[in-house]
Amino acid sequence: MYKLILFLASLFFFISCKKDDASKDPFKESFVQLSTHKLTTYSIESNSKYLVVFESGLGNDHSVWQTKKVAENISAKMDVVIYDRAGYGKSTIDSTPRDINRLRIELESVVNKYAKDRKVILVGHSLGGMIIRDFAIKNPGIIAAVLFIDPSHENYNHPTQAVEDTLYNSIYNASGPNFGGTKEARELIENAQYMATLPNLPNIPVVVLTSMKPDSSHSSADKQNWYDAHELLKNGVTDFTHIATINSGHDIMIDEPGLVIDNFNLLISKLP
Repeated sequence: MYKLILFLASLFFFISCKKDDASKDPFKESFVQLSTHKLTTYSIESNSKYLVVFESGLGNDHSVWQTKKVAENISAKMDVVIYDRAGYGKSTIDSTPRDINRLRIELESVVNKYAKDRKVILVGHSLGGMIIRDFAIKNPGIIAAVLFIDPSHENYNHPTQAVEDTLYNSIYNASGPNFGGTKEARELIENAQYMATLPNLPNIPVVVLTSMKPDSSHSSADKQNWYDAHELLKNGVTDFTHIATINSGHDIMIDEPGLVIDNFNLLISKLP
């Protein structure tokens, strides 16, 4: 069963959050103009060998990576881009269904603007894990490595129509019909079906962080199923690291930012 209560709690927390001091934001704001709408981007660039692009989870805008300065810390070593998907923050939105295929295409537009012939390291949380996985599979020639943070996976996330409707209606009531998370929630079933058709990841370094922290909505058996779904990401990958933590909930980058940064450093230590 797709777990809803914990997700909704974290979703509404981040929707209501504001950055503490925007005047000290080191990121340069820009945008990627698509044919029907634009995506707002935030970058720190110093012409590093690789480009790092972050992909947020359902309901989260770019600032989730700044809450505990994860993106800022990583930018000390690499060029970094964080951005708002369509319908989040300052990004506009069109009427296209916000499924994984569409979200991956728009991520490609962001990468194309900033990569400048460099290979890319992708960091993705929750739903963002599906997006970066699709990107890596469709773009093996430009992907250097991937860091998954408690990623959604079709072997675990297979909601019923009733569950999808409940989540959709909750986000709709909180944020309206044109919020990116509202439109993304309507595609959960289709996303699981789509991801099940994909081949393995390309053979690149992969690190996966999995929350095994017990809570009232997740039994030990349920957490094990979550971990086992993440283990499937190693198929076809020879350099695979899977880290389980009992100290973080789903939002590992908030609860344990040091764990994310340490494992990002581990990931880049594997690169030429």
